[in-house]
Amino acid sequence: MYARPWHKVVDFYADMVKGHTSLSGLFGKETQAEHEDAEIREDHEKSEVVSFPVKDRGGRWDRVTFKIVLSYHGGSFDGWQKQPALNTVQGLVERSLGQFVDERKAQLLKDKNLPLEACTVVAGRTDKGVSASQQVCSFYTWRKDIKIQDVKDAIDKAAPGKIRVVSLTKVSRDFHPNFSAKWRHYLYLFPIDDALNGEQDGQMWINSCTDVHQQNECGKSAIDESNVDVMDDDNDELVHGNKPTKFKVSKVNRLLGQLEGKLLSYKMFARDLKASRNTGPPTECFVFHARAIEISIPCAKGGGHMKTMCIELVANRFLRRMVRVLVATAIREAAAGADDGALLRLMDATCRRATAPPAPPDGLCMVDVGYTDYDRRNCLIP
Repeated sequence: MYARPWHKVVDFYADMVKGHTSLSGLFGKETQAEHEDAEIREDHEKSEVVSFPVKDRGGRWDRVTFKIVLSYHGGSFDGWQKQPALNTVQGLVERSLGQFVDERKAQLLKDKNLPLEACTVVAGRTDKGVSASQQVCSFYTWRKDIKIQDVKDAIDKAAPGKIRVVSLTKVSRDFHPNFSAKWRHYLYLFPIDDALNGEQDGQMWINSCTDVHQQNECGKSAIDESNVDVMDDDNDELVHGNKPTKFKVSKVNRLLGQLEGKLLSYKMFARDLKASRNTGPPTECFVFHARAIEISIPCAKGGGHMKTMCIELVANRFLRRMVRVLVATAIREAAAGADDGALLRLMDATCRRATAPPAPPDGLCMVDVGYTDYDRRNCLIP
């Protein structure tokens, strides 16, 4: 799976961040997105977050909160979360916003010999390699002299072509990018390379070295005599027997469609969860929309187009690596000829070996985050 032409998908997302192309353009339509391009608003009362009215309060409530919608290229960063010695989106954004912190906080940071940085909150942390079309974050300050255009310029200039402010508004202190969100929207582009794979009667063929059973390194699998797929839980590597070599996109679509409209525990499809969030309600997600379709994406280098399978998922929330595990498992089950209820049955598994290792992060993109009730018109795949 890792040997596929992911660089073409990465290049497409890079063009998206630069504003040269768009996800909705792939489907020949414009979605009812919550965040309009280049939206810059100074007026609280006209904020797009209508569910969080501005209140006249003093003290700690008398501060300015900014909602920032970002587009960034996952291949240029080591994920969202700030980490020492790594180039992360959060680290870049907080350094850019450091000039806007109030005097009290600036002095506290100076006294502790810490860099002058703001503090941001995000709707959902993305892993290394995962891009975003409209990621939502926020930060606040007690300074009243800050112009929104200055905030936008500070972020846009930090890494031109790699990160861009889609919209920026002042909102009430009540607003929280994560807790206020009602749904998250993701898209996964799975490349179908004509050089490695063919198509016959609507079936996608997979090269024996890059089959749907994901491996950490191509060609390092072993075939056991029992013909049963086995995954090493320590290194997330899959070892398998006789491998299916083809799948239908329509089959993947039917498998995913069974998840729609249901509140289910996705702990078998998550990875690296904290012990306190590994059982019960913290593992439950409600999937509004789950579809797969074949589309072509423009190739930034060399021109032309490349066939991809596009998987779209919208849910009230997603667990860590849940989207990538769902994608890999759906492809595996489709190739194996499983019935349409295969993913639902895996919910009742007792070991995560039952699901596939996560698909590569290069194909994943956070499309949007919603703060109003879910509307199917926001989806790209009908």
